[in-house]
Amino acid sequence: MAFTVKHHAGEYQVHWGQWTDVAAHLPENSIVVTDSNVERLLPENLQAFPRLVFPAGESSKTWAMAGQLHEQLAHLGAFRASTIVAVGGGVTGDLAGFVAASYMRGVPVIQVPTSLLAMVDSSVGGKVGVDLDAGKNLAGAFWPPESVVVPFDALTTLPERELRAGMAEVIKAAWIASPELIETLRTPVLNAHDPRLPEIIQASVQIKAQVVEADEFERNGIRATLNFGHTIGHALESLTNYETFVHGEAVSIGMVAEARLSAHLGLIPHETAQELTQMCQAHGLPTALPPGVSVDDLLPYMRKDKKAEGTHLALALLHGYGACKLHKDVTPGVVRLALQA
Repeated sequence: MAFTVKHHAGEYQVHWGQWTDVAAHLPENSIVVTDSNVERLLPENLQAFPRLVFPAGESSKTWAMAGQLHEQLAHLGAFRASTIVAVGGGVTGDLAGFVAASYMRGVPVIQVPTSLLAMVDSSVGGKVGVDLDAGKNLAGAFWPPESVVVPFDALTTLPERELRAGMAEVIKAAWIASPELIETLRTPVLNAHDPRLPEIIQASVQIKAQVVEADEFERNGIRATLNFGHTIGHALESLTNYETFVHGEAVSIGMVAEARLSAHLGLIPHETAQELTQMCQAHGLPTALPPGVSVDDLLPYMRKDKKAEGTHLALALLHGYGACKLHKDVTPGVVRLALQA
């Protein structure tokens, strides 16, 4: 079973399956890139491919690590017909995808997401990149994959915290585009054996694909709605040096804050923002800034967000159930008032 995603130069397939199905989708000249955690979980048929392994964690998503992987590819004798296979979570997909986009001015990449977050979000859409000291994902490229292969059973290997974090991106997809998915999520997904999970993943991927196809290169504001919760979430990750929260946890806090901002601006009722807060809490996600972190601490990082223009901030804000729009005219003062209220 497969789902098609279109892009400016063609299209690619998202294949649904199991760990043991992955190798059948890879060309012979594949080179696996994975992290030190996922390497231990690779099925035997994937272990047959050459592989590069980097230390697990967001701290590896850097220029320096990308450079090391470039050098290792050259040492292996990788050439333009080689295919990079990113096997892992969001960090692996972003990092390996960025290396693929830049090695020899671009080689093919296949995404094999093993975390829920990567399955429903980062593996689809072609955004790849690394973090800079100044902020998250500030260096990168648009580099669509040759294909995406989703091994559902990889979710059973996830720590509970990572599964919860992935649900933040599912909740985001629902609230920006799908009242139907919102209703599904009113009964929380609490473990990888929930029989609804494959269907929920597929629905989330379809939302992501529809948004990306409508605005692949972020030119009309539609794709920016996928950043709901991320302006504040990314700022929180940068402020805490990626050590306090995993990505989905920061996004959950960001979604709640940005929903409160939406309500403050009169875009949604305050009760709707509270519904989102309760949904995140029901999925075991954090919803408040940690002690000692203020809005003023976050604002310098929010100003560095790629969507921001001039002295104003740009945020994707809710307009209702399954409705979201980019606002480029939000002042820091309004954010401060809304979140300190």
